[in-house]
Amino acid sequence: MRPRTLDELAGQDQLRAPGSPLRQLIEGDKSLSLLLWGPPGTGKTTIASIVSQQTQRRFVEVSAVSAGVKEVRAAIEAARSDLVRTGTETVLFVDEVHRFSKAQQDALLPGVENRWVTLVAATTENPYFSVISPLLSRSLLLRLESLTDADVAGVIDRALADERGLGGALTIDDDARSHLVRMAGGDARRSLTYLEAAAGAALAREATVIDLSTTETAVDQAAVRYDRQGDQHYDVISAFIKSVRGSDADAALHYLARMVEAGEDPRFIARRLVILASEDIGLADPTALTTAVAAAQAVQLIGMPEARLNLAQATVALAVAPKSNAVYAAMNAAQADVRAGKIGTVPPHLRDAHYAGAAKIGHGETYVYAHDAPYGIATQVYAPEVVADRTYYVPTANGAEAGTGERWARIRRIVRGEPR
Repeated sequence: MRPRTLDELAGQDQLRAPGSPLRQLIEGDKSLSLLLWGPPGTGKTTIASIVSQQTQRRFVEVSAVSAGVKEVRAAIEAARSDLVRTGTETVLFVDEVHRFSKAQQDALLPGVENRWVTLVAATTENPYFSVISPLLSRSLLLRLESLTDADVAGVIDRALADERGLGGALTIDDDARSHLVRMAGGDARRSLTYLEAAAGAALAREATVIDLSTTETAVDQAAVRYDRQGDQHYDVISAFIKSVRGSDADAALHYLARMVEAGEDPRFIARRLVILASEDIGLADPTALTTAVAAAQAVQLIGMPEARLNLAQATVALAVAPKSNAVYAAMNAAQADVRAGKIGTVPPHLRDAHYAGAAKIGHGETYVYAHDAPYGIATQVYAPEVVADRTYYVPTANGAEAGTGERWARIRRIVRGEPR
């Protein structure tokens, strides 16, 4: 069922659009090396195959898992020989190029520089960390996105009808299709593997319809009752966030597992943890935001399924952290005043004084440089008069914020000139 043309490729609209670099490469028959970066099952090998077929080039595949420098050089030399003898060009597809050492990646450079091969290298990891700079600079980097549920459902339906697939021998009910889509997690290859297993089980029973029970049995995994587009999507993420906020690490891990098993976008989960780190923990544990951001970066760098561990670590860390919504409440209060029209003018001594004539109108004239004051804290007015008496940040006594609150109280008295 591998697509034979760009138009048959599932998803990746940004790469298939008219005038896109990939379409120009294929339709213009240009010799240009590609670096394809994206999650598993999104079409990296397929794109290499399409480039080869539609440009009438020979297709040679080298796996970074099993090939060494010797195999790479042999493939490039064979391509060079074909080009010289018969004029036949070669697409050299390198799967999982991030697994190549620097020396192995260096071995690709002569073939790319001399246009002996059209290199198409695929990676699931960030190429800026895993691919050498000379290879990056000589290749067109294309980012592939995870397939949507609709994309995966389309792959399944095409396989059911196409003569290269099941040729209309079976149909599938909605529950079974939804289950296959969830289990695939945006991976077209996985969806076809599961469909093939489910179809085999149905045919063994002499059935003409693939139902949910058959599908569950075939893939040996129970359906997760979770709809990424429906109420369950919002209910589960809501329960997840409230469990972390409520400091129940076990409940939070349960909901995290449900989302992971259902194929939820890990970036969505990571973003919610980053928000929670400031909204519900804040300065009670200043490291919470660092932990959440690190987990989000790990999701981008590593991808699933390994990144589930990074999400789990962040989930537990944030669940057991002391909680405070003081930063959240402070920002809300400050925004409420601004929206209510409490703007006020910036005090003259705080205005920009770096241009000619600023001193003549009193800008910056009485400003006290904080570093010249004792403790690096100067007594002077900072806020506009209309909100000068407002208190936005009210720290709690939870975790590290207790110490922050004591320090803020002392600082506030100095800044406002109040008795200490």
